[in-house]
Amino acid sequence: MITPWTLAALLGYVAAAGAFAAGLWSPRERLTSWGTTALALGAGFQAVDLFLGALKAGNMPVVNFAQSLAFLAWVTALAGLVTIVRLRLVLVGAVVAPAVTIALGAACLAAENGDRSFPQALRSAWLPVHVTLAFLGQALFVLAAGVSLLYLLKESRLKARRPLEIPDSRLPSLESLDRINYRLLVWGFVLLSLAIVTGALWAAATWGRFWSWEPVELWSLVLWVLYAALLQSRLAIGVRGRRAARLTIALFAVLLCSYLGVNLLIPGKHGGSFG
Repeated sequence: MITPWTLAALLGYVAAAGAFAAGLWSPRERLTSWGTTALALGAGFQAVDLFLGALKAGNMPVVNFAQSLAFLAWVTALAGLVTIVRLRLVLVGAVVAPAVTIALGAACLAAENGDRSFPQALRSAWLPVHVTLAFLGQALFVLAAGVSLLYLLKESRLKARRPLEIPDSRLPSLESLDRINYRLLVWGFVLLSLAIVTGALWAAATWGRFWSWEPVELWSLVLWVLYAALLQSRLAIGVRGRRAARLTIALFAVLLCSYLGVNLLIPGKHGGSFG
């Protein structure tokens, strides 16, 4: 259900996307400051919306596709803000803000009437742990793809001898972007691994088996193998720079297709069919 808090969050994300897009091509730092503020406001409004929704439903609001997409947008916005503050990579907001705007907008369009709750059997301490780990992992993969896009943008402009007219403090060197990409991939992979393990433990406690080869489980395993291969290639054969950025974006495309395809076509027990 769309609430005033949802609309306020969406407006905040739209404003952030506009400010960051302008800041990407302008030397004025005020634009990206406005973008960061708008992104934080949007995340704050959505936090209130999610909290009220959780109180009303009695569980985390991730029961169906629309709710999970909205939750992913919020987690990605928070991860983007942490990256902006901690790593001083302000212009990652130019990727994060449009992404969360699209995600929350799509969630609003797909929203279902009425509130849905998890069956009593699934109301476990594993629920917030598994869900939070899974969505945080996905959010970090979104950020890694965003950093890779910034890497390719800066590299192409440097090769064309038309550097972006923005301070290096807002878009660091190619080497720094490559290191940030690697760190995001490592932490995303760790969180994905923990999400798979906690999901298996939760399934064993609920259904008596750790693994049932349903679509979400299968694609989680496929993605785990692919991201493991990417990290191994960086460590073992020194894949860096443009090649690593392109592979990161390609894997994110696989992640996105699997997320949309599984949730919309064959959701199984992760999409509201909990039997």
